[in-house]
Amino acid sequence: MTVLSFWQTLAELAAASEIFIDRPRGSAHPRYPDLIFPLDYGFLEGTSSADGGGLDVWLGSLGSRELSGILCTYDTGKRDAEIKLVLGATEADIQSILRFNARFMRFLYLPRPQE
Repeated sequence: MTVLSFWQTLAELAAASEIFIDRPRGSAHPRYPDLIFPLDYGFLEGTSSADGGGLDVWLGSLGSRELSGILCTYDTGKRDAEIKLVLGATEADIQSILRFNARFMRFLYLPRPQE
């Protein structure tokens, strides 16, 4: 498998899956009420992730499902690692996502390479 086929497979998964937004932009985090979601956050229905839920997604402001990148996170409190798809995001959206995650997680953002 090539690097590009990895990204293409994730892009196809995002395009073909229903997205369920359980934390809309502007809503408070369920455990940390002062932490406000800067963008819509949810998961891909019919998928699974390390936490037992669906594969997490951030939806950017572009209004598209184009895969912008992935966010690899490590929650130091829960000792849990995951990837989160970032879809339709501008550079400003990505910076908002990174600031949001920086409060409680270690992370690495990987932009989708140009094909």
